[in-house]
Amino acid sequence: MAGETSAPVVVITGASAGIGAALARELAGRHASLVLTARREELLRELAVTLGGPVEVVPGDVTRRADVERVMEQALVRFGHVDAWANNAGRGITRASIEDVTEQDLDLMIRDNTRSALHGMQVVLPHFKARKQGVLVNVSSMLSRVPFATMRAAYSASKAALNSLTESLRFELAKDFPGIRVLLVLPGVVATEFGNNALGGGPDSRTLTGAQPVDEVARVIADGLFAGPLDLYTRPGGLEVVLGHLRGLAGAPSAR
Repeated sequence: MAGETSAPVVVITGASAGIGAALARELAGRHASLVLTARREELLRELAVTLGGPVEVVPGDVTRRADVERVMEQALVRFGHVDAWANNAGRGITRASIEDVTEQDLDLMIRDNTRSALHGMQVVLPHFKARKQGVLVNVSSMLSRVPFATMRAAYSASKAALNSLTESLRFELAKDFPGIRVLLVLPGVVATEFGNNALGGGPDSRTLTGAQPVDEVARVIADGLFAGPLDLYTRPGGLEVVLGHLRGLAGAPSAR
């Protein structure tokens, strides 16, 4: 980061597997200092051993604000500051149709994918404001903008809510804190265990045609942390897909 002479300190939530673990490996290779959190402590510690650089492991559940506050506290104790915070933890759900989505389903998706990220934003922002710089990363999904998989509607809705929080925060910070960068990451299908771990089951994401390699996604995020567009599509052409979808909606006849 501009003005820093040491390696950046990056907090990653949901770091025990998938995009979070891949991002940790990518950033470790770029000599970042890392703070890793997830519920599965054993996997976190196994990952940390392989990284070879400065790593702080803080097991916790980001749906609980107190756990997120503890992550921040331990990051400051270990490294003294935080340069970037990646809200990556999340979970999917599979339901056959909108009619099958229950109130509990939607509550769980908001808790796991939206409220957990809000905790991270609110915990790290005072630190970023005090330093007048920092990078806040919210990992969303292409499904938040284009309904490719309607069986993921409740998940997509929770990510769309995250998009709105992210965009509102950008506007809120723009005047007085231009040095705080707010990045929204929009992956498509990624070759991870996301599908297997979705509530209600679903296809294994690693078996889907065209699934993007997770290490490639991590490289795109790492490249975009400190420079480039604030809406970061991990797959080339992602923005054009979204714009094409919106043009189609704009050109559709009105319902009668």
